[in-house]
Order: sequence, then structure tokens, then C-alpha cells
Amino acid sequence: MSLSANWSFPTSIRLGAGRIAELPEACRAAGMQRPLVVTDAGLASAPITGNALALLDGAALGRALFADVKSNPDDRNLAAGVSAFRDGGHDGVVAFGGGSGLDLGKLIAFMAGQKRPVWDFEDIGDWWTRADAAAIAPIVAVPTTAGTGSEVGRAGVVTDSASHVKKVIFHPKMLPAVVICDPELTVGMPPHITAGTGMDAFAHCLEAYCVPSYHPMATGIALEGMRLVKENLPRVCRDGTDLEARANMMSAAAMGAVAFQKGLGAIHALSHPVGAIYDTHHGTTNAVVMPTVLRFNRPAIERPIGHLAAYLGIAGGFDGFLDFVLALRAEVGIPDKLCALGVGDDRIDDLAAMAIEDPTAGGNPVLLTLDAAKDLFRDCV
Repeated sequence: MSLSANWSFPTSIRLGAGRIAELPEACRAAGMQRPLVVTDAGLASAPITGNALALLDGAALGRALFADVKSNPDDRNLAAGVSAFRDGGHDGVVAFGGGSGLDLGKLIAFMAGQKRPVWDFEDIGDWWTRADAAAIAPIVAVPTTAGTGSEVGRAGVVTDSASHVKKVIFHPKMLPAVVICDPELTVGMPPHITAGTGMDAFAHCLEAYCVPSYHPMATGIALEGMRLVKENLPRVCRDGTDLEARANMMSAAAMGAVAFQKGLGAIHALSHPVGAIYDTHHGTTNAVVMPTVLRFNRPAIERPIGHLAAYLGIAGGFDGFLDFVLALRAEVGIPDKLCALGVGDDRIDDLAAMAIEDPTAGGNPVLLTLDAAKDLFRDCV
């Protein structure tokens, strides 16, 4: 593999095979002497996690690990992580893994020094200014999937265990100081996770592109991110050891998260409550609902989707692009309906009510009403 680069957008990113070896130096560059590695339960005993801990231990940075992280982390996971951080006298976090580990790691670093409850910092208005910025611990992010892009984000998603609602917690200083994107860490992903996370990156770029607000820089990044997914996701699903394609997918994931500062829409508004209630994989859920939302948004996005199709070399404008999405989903093994993920039709009213309240709903190009959300869920289920 020949891809290797250092970027400073939107933070310091070190991309390339084998660059996990730079983890100790990255921690020291971020000001850490006693980092806490935060990852999900599934990665706790994985060889890549053991190697990261050994690298830190060998550099006299300890080998502290917190892995009580669910696939859709909640406030109880966060509280346990904050206790582990404080009890261990840690001074920074290595957020290691997919979206769940990355998000919770960032949230632990954020909350460890705060005195107010986490819900006081929800991404509403200027609530982030309530935080003590000086008390936020530094973060080094190490993604092991190529989907959420949380490694370059300034927020984390956590589920309220009482209401089962996913909430976004935001602060500019939650942006990791250093990111290590080593495609070798993603080689062991099961094919269905490779597919689901890859489609998550595509959903982030697609929704950011379609949001009607003015942000041409984000729009351009979203376009190129979708091209990278189109050309590389089928490759990594066919051959999980293709490091160049894996690196391109890691780039696309980061690009999606940079682009969606422009906004998201109904794909995520539908997906978030499904994940909160049924604990489904976020990226896979996004992929399942994507065609239904595209059809719903068609009156507002047909022209820009035509431009997108042309950029991607897809003939047929909107219809050609929709056919491409359906074909890509089928090629990488994404189910057609939510029922395949265990979602029934008995809670559509609840899901729809949660969807229209989700913070991403406001960015949708077509107004997402309660009746519209119910119709969309009926079609998706």
C-alpha cells in the first residue's frame, strides 16, 4: 500500500498502514502521561487492542482500559467511564474503535471535569458554553472502522437510558487533538460491519450534500467522499485485505463527518430512534432507510442529485442514482427492509414521534411531519 499522509484538517490526522506505532508519541503530543483507552466490549480482547495497550505500556504510559461500552452507548456507560477516568487519575483518553468507542471516549474526556449533568450540554443553541472548557481532557482518536467519522467530530451521541432517546452532546474541544487512521486496524472487521460502516459514511456525505443550507466547502467534501465510497466499498467487501481501498474508506468516513457540519436529515432522524429502541447497527439502519428517504425528498433534491450522478459517472439523473444506491446496497449485503433487523410495526407511532424531535430532522430538504414520518417508517419496515 502506498497511501500515507499527514493532514491538519480539521485536526491533525496521520493516515497510513502501520501508523498505530505512533500512538505513544501522539499521546505525548496531546499532553498525556496517563491515558485511558476507551473501546467497546467487542474489541476489549481483540489483538489490535492488545497491541495498542502494549505500545502504550512499552512507552511508560500505562495500559489502562475501559470497555463497558454498548453498541449504542448510554448515560450509564458514560457514568462508569467517568468514574474509571477519575479513579485512575488519568489525564487523557485514547478513543479506540468504531462509533460507539469513539463517541463514548470523547464524552468521558469531556465529562470527567464537569460538575453539571451531561444533558445540560446537549447540542441545543449555545448550551455548550455551560461547560468548563479548561476541564476537558485531551483526546487521541484511533478509528478501527470506516463509517462514523467521529474521530474528526466535535460531538458525541449517547442514549438517555430513561427515555431511550439518542442525544447529541457538543463542544468544540471534544475534537480529538490527534487522529491515527491505520487501515490495518480495519482488516479484521466482519463483512457485514464493513458494509454497514461504509454505507454510514455514504449516508453522511449524501445527507450533507442534500441539506439546503449554504456551505459549499462541505458540499464539495461530500461529493468526493461519495466518489471514494462508490469506488472502494465494493472492493473492501470483496477483499477485506485491500489496504488501499480500506484507507480510502477511512478518508471517506472522515470526510462525511466534516461535511455533515452542514447538517443531516431524515435518514438519521429515522435511524436514531430505531437504534435507540432496537439497538440496531447505525450505519446498516441508515442504509436500509436511505432509498425511502430519497424518494420522499425527490421534489427538493432532484436537481442536485442529477449533478451528483453526473459527478459519479452515473447516467439517468435522480432515477439512475437511486438505482445505483439500490444496487450498491444489494452488492454489499444490506437488507431491503428494517424487519430484517428485528424492527416490527408495533412501535411506528413511537418511532415517528421520536424522529420528528431528533435534531437532525430540521436539516431535511422536505419538512418531516409526524404523518410523513409514520408513512416513511411503514415503508421501511
